[in-house]
Amino acid sequence: MGGVDPSTGEILDRDSGSQGRSVCDSILCFPYGRGSTVGSYAIYQLKLNGKAPAAMVNQSAEPIVATGAIISDIPMVDGIDTSLMVSGDDVLVDASNGVAEIKGVEEQCVVTSILRNNGKILILRRSGEVRSYRGQWAGVSGYIEEGESDLDAAIREVMEEANVKVADPVRRIRPESFRSGNTVWTVHAFLFDVPSRQVSTDWEHDEHKWIGPEDLPGFDLVPGLDVVVGMLLGRVNQ
Repeated sequence: MGGVDPSTGEILDRDSGSQGRSVCDSILCFPYGRGSTVGSYAIYQLKLNGKAPAAMVNQSAEPIVATGAIISDIPMVDGIDTSLMVSGDDVLVDASNGVAEIKGVEEQCVVTSILRNNGKILILRRSGEVRSYRGQWAGVSGYIEEGESDLDAAIREVMEEANVKVADPVRRIRPESFRSGNTVWTVHAFLFDVPSRQVSTDWEHDEHKWIGPEDLPGFDLVPGLDVVVGMLLGRVNQ
């Protein structure tokens, strides 16, 4: 109610980042609804005026939005991380099975391990020899190989990239996803305490530092590293 013009389908909400665009015949993606029960009828009015979206995608559906979708016969799914979608994406919605697929976007599952010693954490600068994020700072990261568990991948990567043997993590968090261009990186993150700061990096990195977590903003980081570190250290809620 008030966020969309029901007569034209134009988005009016200045805070949406999509002001001036039309919801008509599009896939309308937004985290959750807001406002009063009149919002259900605003959606229905869009339908009556032939300006309704083709489908709606929510992160967490509220009764107001869900009711509007039902009475307007608009396919809808929720439980979707809408932060991974951007305006202009080609999205396929299968409301019967609760699926929203972003066409042309590939998911890559990776591990990132943060090594900690006496309050300092290890970050590594990615070399010019790697395929992605050259020159940016990261934890000990790598792909999860087929048939490999995420923990086994983390332990293997720490040995390969830092020449450090680890076993049981101090903490792990549920996988977090971040989008960069046409790739969604799903990160399985672990925190390991190590007895020393003696590391030996491989060709994938050209420099490493032991820093305080508060110093992270001063570095050019790979996407999402600051969020992952905050969660692993209990500074950011998951």
